[in-house]
Amino acid sequence: MSLKSVTDKGLQTLAIHAGENPDPATGASAPSLVMSSTFVVDEEISFSANNLTAETPFVYTRWDNPTTQQLEQKLAVLEQAEACIAFASGMAASAAVMLAHLSQGDHLVISNTNYPGTAEFARDTLTRLGIEVTPVDTSELANISAAMRDNTRMVWLETPSNPLLRISDIKGAAEIAHTQQALLVVDSTFASPIATRPLTLGAELVVHSLTKYIGGHGDAMGGSVCGNQALLGPLRGEALVHYGGVISPFNAWLIMRGMATLPLRMRCHEQNAVAVASFLETHEGVEKVLYPGLESHPQYALAKSQMDNFSGMISFRTANAKAVAERMMKKLEVIHYAVSLGHHRSLVYLMQTEDLVGSSYRLEDAELEKYRAAAGEGIFRLSVGLEDTDDLIRDLETVL
Repeated sequence: MSLKSVTDKGLQTLAIHAGENPDPATGASAPSLVMSSTFVVDEEISFSANNLTAETPFVYTRWDNPTTQQLEQKLAVLEQAEACIAFASGMAASAAVMLAHLSQGDHLVISNTNYPGTAEFARDTLTRLGIEVTPVDTSELANISAAMRDNTRMVWLETPSNPLLRISDIKGAAEIAHTQQALLVVDSTFASPIATRPLTLGAELVVHSLTKYIGGHGDAMGGSVCGNQALLGPLRGEALVHYGGVISPFNAWLIMRGMATLPLRMRCHEQNAVAVASFLETHEGVEKVLYPGLESHPQYALAKSQMDNFSGMISFRTANAKAVAERMMKKLEVIHYAVSLGHHRSLVYLMQTEDLVGSSYRLEDAELEKYRAAAGEGIFRLSVGLEDTDDLIRDLETVL
């Protein structure tokens, strides 16, 4: 990269310059977009992905690509990681980590309420392959400790979690995982590297859906895994090349362009979310608000200690949630009633409890009651965007 040193640079500078160089052929200041699927080589290169090394030149975009490599370098710098691999989606990245580092007979401890795609992959695919899975509420360290076994090889956190915005103690979980020589993996999509850098708190790997805050504009899908080279080596050779979840260079270019404004956007997301969450908390039509930046959040102190930014995700509960959702579909003008999150425009969606606890989380007994106490029959997940706060509040007032 063109920066001689990253240790003395701020996040805004790194978000713009890390991983980028002026084009040596044209002098272009902006990163070039290399869409070629294949590359001319001037020496014999092994055709087996098993023989890939850090010195292997560009051969085929499924193996590596100049534009994708720049994105990976920028992500690694922001996460204070040794290396990074970009994938076609957040789920491709998550599946890659689990399949590359877990085998038949191994045991995984995972959050019992997290992104539904990850939850279903762990409960269905991994167990079918002979991997034992124990979902627990990872916001309480005692639950992680109690779930550990002699064959535990990985602890998976998602913090803040989707959709209850539970906060997990990364440093504490790392200490527990390491007593069994297990890897600690953190899905930090809701936080972004601007809020939390899990590797500095003891995690081995950090996963992102780049489709969300890091890309930031809702127009490109991607995922990433950051960590040390020894752990990422198997992912590039096995998961990326053999499973084929390769990010398009165009998407990598779009995401990298979005990253230049990531620190600025995250400040605005947080500022807007604090205002909207405060409004919701005092509205008579709202029963409960969950936002890590509110003192009413049950883990506000922990969030404050490990997050430099509270992000823009709010969850809230109302009476007659389905009726409210129908009004949202018809009456919202600024906020889009749509899935996904972390975009410049605000998005809201009703996460119905029966759908999640039955098909994705499969909660029972005390954990089911705990979930219902927070979410009721359904909880609205609001991704607060970059619009004027007054417009967002007026929009919500029309439907609550």
